[in-house]
Amino acid sequence: MDAPPTDPGEALAALGRIRLDEVELDDVVRRVAELANRTVPGSAHVSVALIQADANRAIAYTSDLARELDDWQYQRDDGPCLDAAVSAVSVSLPDMSDEQRWPEWAAQARAAGIGSSLSIGLPIQEAVTGALNLYATSTHAFDHAAIELAEEFAAYAAVALANAHLYDSTAVPARQMQEAMRSRAVIEQAKGIIMGERRCSADEAFTLLAKLSQDTNRKLREVAEALVANAAKR
Repeated sequence: MDAPPTDPGEALAALGRIRLDEVELDDVVRRVAELANRTVPGSAHVSVALIQADANRAIAYTSDLARELDDWQYQRDDGPCLDAAVSAVSVSLPDMSDEQRWPEWAAQARAAGIGSSLSIGLPIQEAVTGALNLYATSTHAFDHAAIELAEEFAAYAAVALANAHLYDSTAVPARQMQEAMRSRAVIEQAKGIIMGERRCSADEAFTLLAKLSQDTNRKLREVAEALVANAAKR
C-alpha cells in the first residue's frame, strides 16, 4: 500500500529535523528522495544524484526504474539529470514523445513507461553538485505549481544535503583517527607484553609482531589484539 501524500509544509519541516549526528549521508539522501516522491504532485519515481570529481551516481532512488534512467545518462555522460546538476537549474521534459534535446534518452524513458520528467539542480558544495529527478507516467505531469513546489523542496533539500555532506566529510577522518589511535594503543600493549616476556627492546618487540603478522597473513592490529587477549587470560 502506497504511503499517503505528504503536506509540503510537513516535508520541509521533516528536512529541517534531520539529525546529522544520528544518520549517515546515504540516509539523508534517501529521505530526500522519498519525501520528494510523496510531496510533488505527479511524481511516480524519484532519484537523487550526486556528482563529485567526475563520479556520477544515483545515490538514492525510490525504484529501480529511477536508478536505471539515471545510469543510462551516466554511461553516456549526457541527459537532463546531468545538465541540471552542472548548471544548477531546472530542466523540464513535459512530453517524452516530443523531446528533441535528448531524443535517445527520451525514447528509453518512454519505452519504460515514463511520459514526463523534471530534474532540478542541487548546488551542494563547490566540488559537489547534484540533481533531484522526478519521473511521471503521464505527459505534462508537472504543471507550473508542481515545478515551483519541487524547486522550493529542492532548495531545502540542498541545504540538508550540503550539511550532511560536510558533516560526513569531517566525521570520516575523525573516525579514521580514532581507529588509528585504538590500533596504536593495542599494538603498544602487545609490544609491552613481548618486551616483558622476551626481555627485549621496543624495536625488537615490534619486529617480532610484524613477522608474526606476515607469517600468519593477518593484520598487525589483529595479531596484537590476539596477543593481548591471550595475556589477559593467563
